[in-house]
Amino acid sequence: MTAPLTLSAPPGETVVEMGCGMGANLPGFRERVGPAGRVVGLNFAPGALAVARDRTARWDNVAVVRANACHPSVRRADRALATFVVEMLGDPAAAIETWVTLISPGGRLAPLDVARRTRPATRPLNLGLDACRALLAARDPGADGRSDSRARPTSRRGPAHGTQPDDTRVKERYAAGFAQLVAGEV
Repeated sequence: MTAPLTLSAPPGETVVEMGCGMGANLPGFRERVGPAGRVVGLNFAPGALAVARDRTARWDNVAVVRANACHPSVRRADRALATFVVEMLGDPAAAIETWVTLISPGGRLAPLDVARRTRPATRPLNLGLDACRALLAARDPGADGRSDSRARPTSRRGPAHGTQPDDTRVKERYAAGFAQLVAGEV
């Protein structure tokens, strides 16, 4: 995945990705903010962080940090993204509220996550989603440090539903509606 356009990180800004995984989005953000900006990737899993560090080692303004997404070690950011991490958290709304406090006024928060299917005809597809979560839970603890945090979805209505800071929300759907991005300005 490339950095979503709804995040629109201009040159010189600081972008944080909560749950950066193996750092696939970090080079795209680094390209957008340029050498004057800063990119920080946070993740809980050491193996994924090692790959992210290797991927971004050539840039001085990209940092990869082991941190809990529920209690990030970042003080301030202009933009923040969380890619497929919100549904893994024990209390997604509380985490997003914490992230909002880190964003500078006028900045943006854009969580992209998986949403369970709610229509009766498509509900059987949730079984595959649950199976993927169970496999991930067996490999690594969740972003909040609890080994069972990925086993159950936290929301039937999608990521960050109703938790964005204001009416500047943008909602985009991907992968036949399974992935949703809800971006908002702080």
